[in-house]
Amino acid sequence: MFTHPVILALTSVLHILAFVLVALHSLQRKRNASSTILWIFAAWSFPVAGPLLYLCFGVDRIPDRGFEKFLTDKTLLTVRATTKETAPFAYWHNPVAAPNDSYLQRNMDRILDALLSDHPVHPGNRITPLVGGDEAYVEMLAAIRAAKKHIHLQSYIIERDSISREFMDALAERAAAGVQIRLLYDRFGSTRAHLSGFFRKYGRHENVHIEGWTQANPFKRQFQINLRNHRKALVIDGKKAFFGGINIHAENTASNPNGPIRDYHFCVEGPMVQELQYSFLRDWHFITHEDPAGLLTEELFPQSDQAGKVTARLINSGPSTEKDVAIEAFFNAITLAEKQILAVTPYFVPPADILRALHSAALRGVDVRLIVPQKNNHRYAGFASRALYEELLLAGVRIYERHPPFMHAKALVVDGELSLIGTANLDNRSLSLNYETSVVVYSENFADTMKNLIHEDIDSSTEIALTEWRRRPAYRRLLENLALLMAPVL
Repeated sequence: MFTHPVILALTSVLHILAFVLVALHSLQRKRNASSTILWIFAAWSFPVAGPLLYLCFGVDRIPDRGFEKFLTDKTLLTVRATTKETAPFAYWHNPVAAPNDSYLQRNMDRILDALLSDHPVHPGNRITPLVGGDEAYVEMLAAIRAAKKHIHLQSYIIERDSISREFMDALAERAAAGVQIRLLYDRFGSTRAHLSGFFRKYGRHENVHIEGWTQANPFKRQFQINLRNHRKALVIDGKKAFFGGINIHAENTASNPNGPIRDYHFCVEGPMVQELQYSFLRDWHFITHEDPAGLLTEELFPQSDQAGKVTARLINSGPSTEKDVAIEAFFNAITLAEKQILAVTPYFVPPADILRALHSAALRGVDVRLIVPQKNNHRYAGFASRALYEELLLAGVRIYERHPPFMHAKALVVDGELSLIGTANLDNRSLSLNYETSVVVYSENFADTMKNLIHEDIDSSTEIALTEWRRRPAYRRLLENLALLMAPVL
């Protein structure tokens, strides 16, 4: 038996050893200085929890795992290049020229051409906003029940509740009719459904293929759970698609006792459906290693017809390349603004570049309005956001806190003609760590529709006044600044 002094000495030695290992490892790769300091501090101050949290969240395996995703994406791209003579893929090789008379579009596309040359701009789309689960789910379930050949569904959160069962039952019903189903969920976001075996019984259905996205595997010494797939997309027969911020969760409906979460989702018809289809299959190939030749087929990519007058471009982002695609897209959209910026986000803890871009836009006379939730579902994120208010208010940014229920919507509308919509929040996680799908839309009519939705949120908000904000209690300032300080490790 070890005596108490011996046990104390051993635990002290293990604590010091763990601290030294965390410190040495965190200094091996270049990262945000405050993040490194905070991890070293956590490892010393919290003997067991600190090193364990670092193992799960702080170990910088993002370049390695992101590069693996990059390689599988390239494999699919190589196979895609061989389809040059196949009609369904003609738009990738000879896309219809999109008009770019707009100053915004010309300059934004010049930037996106350098970042995303494999995803050209496409005219001829119809993109219809759907607000909240009560509106979006009706359209999505109707599309599922009308499917004839294949359904591809991807979501960050699929909860184990009545809405999820309705979706899964609808998928099983179509599978019984011979429709091929591919379902990809994020294991972190869908933890409760995944651990409870919710997907297991549906996976036994013929024609139903279900996979969980994860890039953590303790057996391969991969403990990083930061790399999450935050995309939400539904593609029906390669002809119709849905994407946006809405997860599959009963909290998005009127059945939620606290009221339905406010969110934006979008129904897409036209060439952009092909882009969303390819985006899904790229992620699917990474997880399943299914033969690319069997994925890039005429059946999955039927000829796409013009469906409307909206010009759009896909922006897929994530830690798969060295280019900060999402940050560059948002930063340049903001810096190109000349008249107005409307920004809606549930989590506002952006990288310094985005914060400075908003600050500078307001200083040069752009009408900048930021809409965030008054009550955040992640309290630390709400506190961290508020720590940034004063600097923005001093520059002239107008900040609105939307009243409950919680607002999960995300959108950026610039000068009434460019809209950035999709799954990305204006925070470090979305813009640097998560796999996200955004779409830049060049259309004054679409921008007008988005502005109307955003003004509905402004009408349900309280505007923050600088003089009153400065009078908030000192303890609130302390909590806000502490939350912001911790933001790099959360």
